[in-house]
Amino acid sequence: MILAYVLAKVEAGKDREVLKSIKTISGVKKARATYGTYDLVVEVSFDSIEELDEFVFDRLRKIPHVKETVTVICSETMS
Repeated sequence: MILAYVLAKVEAGKDREVLKSIKTISGVKKARATYGTYDLVVEVSFDSIEELDEFVFDRLRKIPHVKETVTVICSETMS
């Protein structure tokens, strides 16, 4: 199981529109608007790195108004 957080920068004023689109994509567990350097943080979970690649390269980055992404892959989780 691959757990990752994807940080995204979007065009000004398009945060809610992009957030709404992201929430419909399979594999997205949570998506939130944020303050600061990045506009959105997206928690995703996939069975393979290939599925994560598909999400980032073929889905998220193709949403209109997404300008930049950074992917943080988790190595260990503590509850």
